[in-house]
Amino acid sequence: MVSQVHALHILVKTEQEAKEILSELRRGSTFERLAQMKSTCPSGKKGGDLGWFGRGQMVREFELTAFGLEKGKISEPVKTEFGWHVIKVLESK
Repeated sequence: MVSQVHALHILVKTEQEAKEILSELRRGSTFERLAQMKSTCPSGKKGGDLGWFGRGQMVREFELTAFGLEKGKISEPVKTEFGWHVIKVLESK
């Protein structure tokens, strides 16, 4: 069972913005660049890098998605109390 993940995310205010980010990613934009340009989270300055985190450290919706993603995969938009997230898992252990 996965106990920790290393993830990136991009946080925006609306579902529409999150969907547009997914479209840009599918057209070849890099996750890190989009995070720097568009994320409202302070982690955006680091390309959206949240580092390693374990279960119980993130809000429930975010955690369920991050721990359910395979390495290298990008999530559909995820709504939390903070806004809309697009999540990419780099590694898990």
